[in-house]
Amino acid sequence: MTAQNIKYLLTCARQKLADSPSAGIDSEVLLAHVLETGRSFLYANPELELPHRRVKAFKRLVTRRAKGEPIAYLTGSCEFWSLQLDVSPAVLIPRPETELLVETALQKIPAGAGWRIADLGTGSGAVALALASECRRCDIHATDISKAALDVAQANAKRLGMGNIRFYSGSWAESLSGDFELIVSNPPYVDDDDPHLGQGDLRYEPRVALTPGKDGLDAIREIAQSSKPSLVTGGWLMIEHGWEQGPSVRQIMGNDGFVNVETLQDLQGHDRVTAGQNQ
Repeated sequence: MTAQNIKYLLTCARQKLADSPSAGIDSEVLLAHVLETGRSFLYANPELELPHRRVKAFKRLVTRRAKGEPIAYLTGSCEFWSLQLDVSPAVLIPRPETELLVETALQKIPAGAGWRIADLGTGSGAVALALASECRRCDIHATDISKAALDVAQANAKRLGMGNIRFYSGSWAESLSGDFELIVSNPPYVDDDDPHLGQGDLRYEPRVALTPGKDGLDAIREIAQSSKPSLVTGGWLMIEHGWEQGPSVRQIMGNDGFVNVETLQDLQGHDRVTAGQNQ
């Protein structure tokens, strides 16, 4: 029987995950997770033979990954804005393109300001925690209708030591009280008949976090309407959306009385975040 060393296990895993363009990285991430170490350890110890229980655990994860289960759910962890976040199937996996929402918000927040900021539909807490980490004097309020999602977000905040953030159960802005200088949201914005929902990682993510129903703009309309009373005059609303939705979101915000409405593009040149100012 061939020795079950790191090099051999990674070779077998890459073969099993051959249909994935990230087979090599996926294999290394999963084995490092099982060994509770960094990927550099794998490179430094290719001939190290592993105990049977570790081998079995690794092969089980590889099999699940071969069926399409997301790496983040298999490891229970995902990086966003240099923060290591715990994730579960109860929350959407944070995407790199969502960092544009954080960047856009930070450009509006004056240095040292003590703004009140709300993140609607916080999920894992990714956006709220990123803002809390960068703006320690700001008072961050994060809402979500899912108790399971709030449990994940609260656990992340506690583990990261973020004391300037509070969590509320409720749909979008309904649980907010007081006035806010900034409200951000990465809501579900995919039409429920979009074929992409049945492909890749999306098959495993919570459908309620991906689509608001038949019309992917429904949640955005509700957020624009419900957020306005909570914003101070001159306050900002910023919403992430699909790459084809920029014109529609600008129209929604304009119809609800927002001014200085603009859409920003992500690194791929796609419309991704639209911001508008309350008047």
